[in-house]
Amino acid sequence: MLDTVGPELQIVNNSQHPISLEADSFVVLTPYQDQKATSKLLPINFQGLSKVVQKGDTIFIGQYLFTGSENTSVWMEVAEVKGEEVICIIKNSATLAGSLCTIHVSQVRVDLPTLTDKDKEVLSSWGTRNNVDFISLSYTRGAEDVCCVREYVSSLGNLRQAQIFAKIENIEGLNHFDGILKEADGIILCRGHLGVDLPPEKVFLFQKAAIFKCNMAGKPAVVTRVVDTMTENLRPTRAEATDVANAVLDGCDAIFLGAETLRGLYPVESVSTVGRICNEAEKAFNQDIYFKNVVKYVGEPMTQLESIASSAVHTAVNVKASVIIVFTSSGRAARLIAKYKPTMPVLSVVIPQIKTNQLQWNFTGAFEARQSLIVRGLFPMLADPQHQAESRSHTNESILKVTLDHGRSSGLIKPHDRVVVCQKIGDASVVKVLVVED
Repeated sequence: MLDTVGPELQIVNNSQHPISLEADSFVVLTPYQDQKATSKLLPINFQGLSKVVQKGDTIFIGQYLFTGSENTSVWMEVAEVKGEEVICIIKNSATLAGSLCTIHVSQVRVDLPTLTDKDKEVLSSWGTRNNVDFISLSYTRGAEDVCCVREYVSSLGNLRQAQIFAKIENIEGLNHFDGILKEADGIILCRGHLGVDLPPEKVFLFQKAAIFKCNMAGKPAVVTRVVDTMTENLRPTRAEATDVANAVLDGCDAIFLGAETLRGLYPVESVSTVGRICNEAEKAFNQDIYFKNVVKYVGEPMTQLESIASSAVHTAVNVKASVIIVFTSSGRAARLIAKYKPTMPVLSVVIPQIKTNQLQWNFTGAFEARQSLIVRGLFPMLADPQHQAESRSHTNESILKVTLDHGRSSGLIKPHDRVVVCQKIGDASVVKVLVVED
């Protein structure tokens, strides 16, 4: 996943030395970047800050947002706006380290482009060379931001297949959430930034509402900032462990680790600990109630694909199938089945498609298979392209055999297990139940 910079305000520490800030002292934020950064004067990369803030506004500065235990971030209150400079009173002592430190102004719109020139440069060079599967769009403020990025990447060759995940980081993104969700391929809930724009007691309400909407739309929801204390500690707090579990119970698809793995002392332990918590929470997930809620939300009449997907999950639960196998070319059918969050794994078998630009032939499917990895409960497989030279019936039969063998070797399928298979035969979509032989 390639993360854009977005309209991010930054302190430019041109002195390269740590800057110590003392509580209850004053500091000036200036747009003149040729000034030397000191504990009394901080150059910023935005000329218009003095025009969008006013006395009493809250400003957060640091490499990472203030969490209550950070000593590398500072929060301050605007005391006076004087010309192009903003004078602030510092609320907590902290040391700003590094050449760039992020600024976040609570509930204030910053008139900067969501996709910066630097973002475009990275996307067109590094992104296209590395076949990026996901683009994480920072500070998404409205549906038009997503449309703008999609239009830009559609002109960048293979990058046009990349999925766009909108990062919701401020009050503007919250206000336009429904429109953003409609245009984006997934949502990342940046709770660190949201905790600045929202009172702490309101963050959980948005999290639950946002995850619910993502679930009903069948689009992945990703939650950030979960085990901050593991940056410096071997174990998370009980509150953090419960928070991770509740995110899973709410229906999130993925957990996004940041400082814990970027600069933390225990990156491997952080990943394994969060993984174990998610595993336990999934065992407690009430799939029956969730399934009924999704069916009720979708309503009637269902689309053909929605009906097939819900029927496949309902059948798998009723016959106690060990896995659901779905044949797909775009991954859409598999994601739709995963939307109902069945208790058993969904093996998504992506069938490569032959395409040509009149100059050369190639197979598609690798992007679709990899992009399925972010969907909860979905385990993608890419079928062997050589099967495309065979007859359609033989292709399905041979690929199913390979899939069942893979399920056995991975321990997902045992002899005499029941398996639900969802596939398209001709123009008809079929859901069938198989009993695995010895």
